[in-house]
Amino acid sequence: MKYSSHVEAMCKVKLGTNHGPAPIPEEGKWVQSRQISDISGLTHGIGWCAPQQGGCKLTLNIKKGIIEEALVETIGCTGMTHSAAMASEILPGKTILEILNTDLVCDAINTAARELFKQIAYGRSQSAFSEGGLEIGAGFEDLGKGNRSVIGTTYGTVVTGPRYLELAEGYILELGLDVNDEIIGYKFVNIGTMMDAIRNGTDAAQALENATGVYGRFNDAVKTIDPRKE
Repeated sequence: MKYSSHVEAMCKVKLGTNHGPAPIPEEGKWVQSRQISDISGLTHGIGWCAPQQGGCKLTLNIKKGIIEEALVETIGCTGMTHSAAMASEILPGKTILEILNTDLVCDAINTAARELFKQIAYGRSQSAFSEGGLEIGAGFEDLGKGNRSVIGTTYGTVVTGPRYLELAEGYILELGLDVNDEIIGYKFVNIGTMMDAIRNGTDAAQALENATGVYGRFNDAVKTIDPRKE
């Protein structure tokens, strides 16, 4: 290591007390993180591309600095679906430092990786106080029944008002309106549940019926509409 003549001419003054980094919570322990292998935890983050045409929710399960599990959920940009497939191949096995300089194809996924790095490096993880952390597979379980991302899609204009298209329960089939034409409930179909039933041999029409439900006061509606056509 080279030093300037100015530094070399200086006398030495002993450095003061150094207790190291502040401990951060990791999987039920307090850890003084000094290197990448000191980092563990399951964390989530959101990313976006430069033109903000789409977004990515990224979930990583990290053990000793290594990404052991990755869940990539994207919305908005059609090209991101292909990028998500690539990212699910690229991410596992890399360190959380490597992903900062890895081409994850889509800038929204890159941004999500950056945000997760900041969270996990500061000890902000879902499993911070879970002894032993979360097992590999916990990220996949985040999808819930039917193994589909939870999507919320609504639309509205001043002249026609709101339309619910897809919510936590699933794809919206009908909106229920009261006497004032206000939404009081809806009928939905859980696509994941329906597809699972069809794949297991259930007739498609029966599977659709079994996966259909209502929310709110739909049964009290004086009028129902198809939100995509009416």
